Amino acid sequence: MAEQCFHCGQQIEEERISFDEKEFCCQGCKTVYEILNLNDLKDFYELNRNAGVRPDKKNTHQFEFLNTKEIFDKVVDFSDDGVTVVTFHVPVIHCTSCVWLLESLETINPNIISSHVNFSEKNVQVTFRDELKLGDLARLMTDLGYKPSINLHTVEKKKKKVDRSLVAKLVVAGFCFGNIMMLSFPEYVEFFGTVKEKWLEENKHFLRWTMFFLALPVFLYSATDYYKSAWQGLKNGIVNLDVPIALGIIVIFFKSTYDITFDISPGYFDSLASLLFLMLTGKWFQQQTFNSLSFDRDYKSFYPIAVAKLVEGQEVPILLSDLQKGDRILVRNEEIVPADAILMKDEAMVDNSFVTGESRLISKKQGDKIFAGGRISGPAVELEIISDINQSYLTQLWNNDAFKKNSSELNVLTNYVAKYFTYVILTLCLVSSVFWYFHNPSMIMQVVTSILIIACPCALGLSSPFTLGNMMRVFGNHNFYIKNTTTIENLSDITDVVFDKTGTITESESDQIEYEGNAIPTEDLRAIKAVLRNSNHPLSRSLYNKIEVDSNLRVQDYVQVLGKGQEGVVNGKKYLIGSKGFVGADEAVVVNQTVVYIKVDEVILGRYVFKNKYRQNLEQLIDQLSKFDLHVLSGDNDAEQDFLGKIFPANTKFNFNQTPNDKLNYIKNLQEKGKKVLMIGDGLNDAGALAQANVGITITESMNSFSPSCDGILDAKEFERLPWFLKLSKIAMRLVIGAFIISFIYNMVGLSFAVSGYLQPVVAAILMPLSSFSVILFATFGTRFFARFTT
Repeated sequence: MAEQCFHCGQQIEEERISFDEKEFCCQGCKTVYEILNLNDLKDFYELNRNAGVRPDKKNTHQFEFLNTKEIFDKVVDFSDDGVTVVTFHVPVIHCTSCVWLLESLETINPNIISSHVNFSEKNVQVTFRDELKLGDLARLMTDLGYKPSINLHTVEKKKKKVDRSLVAKLVVAGFCFGNIMMLSFPEYVEFFGTVKEKWLEENKHFLRWTMFFLALPVFLYSATDYYKSAWQGLKNGIVNLDVPIALGIIVIFFKSTYDITFDISPGYFDSLASLLFLMLTGKWFQQQTFNSLSFDRDYKSFYPIAVAKLVEGQEVPILLSDLQKGDRILVRNEEIVPADAILMKDEAMVDNSFVTGESRLISKKQGDKIFAGGRISGPAVELEIISDINQSYLTQLWNNDAFKKNSSELNVLTNYVAKYFTYVILTLCLVSSVFWYFHNPSMIMQVVTSILIIACPCALGLSSPFTLGNMMRVFGNHNFYIKNTTTIENLSDITDVVFDKTGTITESESDQIEYEGNAIPTEDLRAIKAVLRNSNHPLSRSLYNKIEVDSNLRVQDYVQVLGKGQEGVVNGKKYLIGSKGFVGADEAVVVNQTVVYIKVDEVILGRYVFKNKYRQNLEQLIDQLSKFDLHVLSGDNDAEQDFLGKIFPANTKFNFNQTPNDKLNYIKNLQEKGKKVLMIGDGLNDAGALAQANVGITITESMNSFSPSCDGILDAKEFERLPWFLKLSKIAMRLVIGAFIISFIYNMVGLSFAVSGYLQPVVAAILMPLSSFSVILFATFGTRFFARFTT
């Protein structure tokens, strides 16, 4: 018996290499084994034995072309300040070991920062330092057996062609199904007791063999996806959900061929063709629906982030989708650059940590390129857009692994159930075969085939994504934009709700601001407005709109201290704008007011008093949330605690004078006590707390406070709907359970008829896609019904 290679699992034919008491088929496999052991990655073989891929033996210089600047610029996604991000297509990824190894590349080469695998698309995104050349990275992956596929389409970044193979297989199955049904009609006439025409009897063999040849393309082409999926699973020691389906198809075809060869019966070619046609129809329907959900996710349900477009020197807020090449925009401190752009004036400091994972400020000068996803740190900058806007890229940024919360327990449960579903079905087929062998052997084929067909796991797998996906649409229609379906699952488990105060439960409108102190000269007002222009904090934006002077002054040495204030130098004067502690004021606090002090050089000119106006219907909202444990965190003083105590329940916990780090630690302490925390903030001072919370929601007035650390963005106008969103999240999870139950009942009833012999294979093939369709209808109408009639 030929021995298998320890690494790739292929049979060793000629060359045999022994190493470490193991046998390898080639030097490449042995080298990969050595690399994995040297870097303590031996767990690769524990995940799936013989999971490796044989390395490519071609010329080691085949990737040198990637190091040329022209090709490099076209292939990479991002390259700045010594860090590059590239996405390679790797077709040979096939199992969990492949994913695990490719996501451990940083262990093998220290110049690789991180790597992430998209298994469904067979893509690997690698972030690496410039000490490692792009060609060397591709060669390293090739040495490990995972050669990137780099061709003209990759280099030119062309849009991938739509895969129409499923439609082609469906068309072939439909054509053959119609003709086979027509040819098999005489057999059904005889079945119902009607006398056959003599010529039909004389030509039955011709008709049956014609049906056989029509069934061949269905068996050999239309069904190939099921064979491939089943084989890949079995090859890696996994019995997946396509194994019983593939087994049923093979059994039907060969039994039918046997029957017509020995003139036993007309076979089941009509059932085979109808089965494949209906299954592929159901698969196409699922694919179209998933594509629809994905399209909405990227372009309709995605948050409508706004940007400040500069038109004749004036700021005009527009949606990102309306932004075009050549437009000039203003991006403030801590805001995200929405598209690749050129810096038009002065200098800028950029933080690319949301893209590369490394938090480091990079200096940019006039004319430099700034990549999409970079965050401006310091003074506001004027940029000119130089590339098409890609909202799906920002969606990817939002879904970066660095900001992922706990994985979905629901998906874990679904995968666990699906794993053992196949074993149960195969066992049921075996037991039923034995039973009918002793009672009526002629029924074995019908029973086994019906069991394999009717026991469709598709409905089970569709329950969660369709229900929660449709609820995402409902939320999006009411201006609540969430990161993914796991957020809905986490919202349904919330025990504690934590509110930030300023900009979250309060409104900061310009007509609620009054100035107290010495008169401020016009030149100082222009300078103050120039400093305020750089900040995206709610108080800064309100005060900026309050000061009615024109200002295009340049700000130098701008610094914003989160939770305290900002400072900058204008025309040689140093301006401090912020809390009394930040500017060094010594005054008594005032109840129900927020105060922003103005200091020029060493002189405090006065203060702007914000009369806190709480959001509309706040008391009703808090009353509806009374079943949760409520908390209020604020960077302000405690002057308003008594006032807030009248709005919030008696057991509400108030914490004032909180720094951003204090807020994060407060959330962490709650979680250590087993709490599931929802944090609601303004997305700037609260970024750490939003990331730490089980669910972090940013409240925004202008929809441009994009923070990758949050899980959802809620339009301030919809703030009072917060209890409704929480209630719908719980309803969504109940609908998922309901969909599970429907799928379970369907399978139990169908299997009972199949085992007892009362279900024909063709009927089972019709009912199988209908079960998926029923779950989709339940998810769609269930979510819409409760969204409309729940208050």
